[in-house]
Amino acid sequence: MAELDDIKKQIQNEVGTTATEDAVFPGLNFSTFLLSLSTSALVSLGELPDPIKNENAVNLMLAQQTITIIEILKEKTMNNLTPDEDRLIDGILYDLHIKYVKAAK
Repeated sequence: MAELDDIKKQIQNEVGTTATEDAVFPGLNFSTFLLSLSTSALVSLGELPDPIKNENAVNLMLAQQTITIIEILKEKTMNNLTPDEDRLIDGILYDLHIKYVKAAK
């Protein structure tokens, strides 16, 4: 819990306000879960820097695994998503497939 308090203090110092847990950790729902997986895939594709090493590195096997997880989620949630969630998952998969092909060249 000390780490969370440190993060709150750092945000407070940088922004000048008191950070709430909601601001630091936004609510998790299906859309934010998809966006988290998508971000992980983008890091694996070298599109975003690794948050720990702060450098771009390509790991196609990890990217493919994450894309496959999103595809499984799409299949298993078929006809059970809101129209916005359906568009989001389709858009994420389209973008990730295009970026994967580009990275694999």
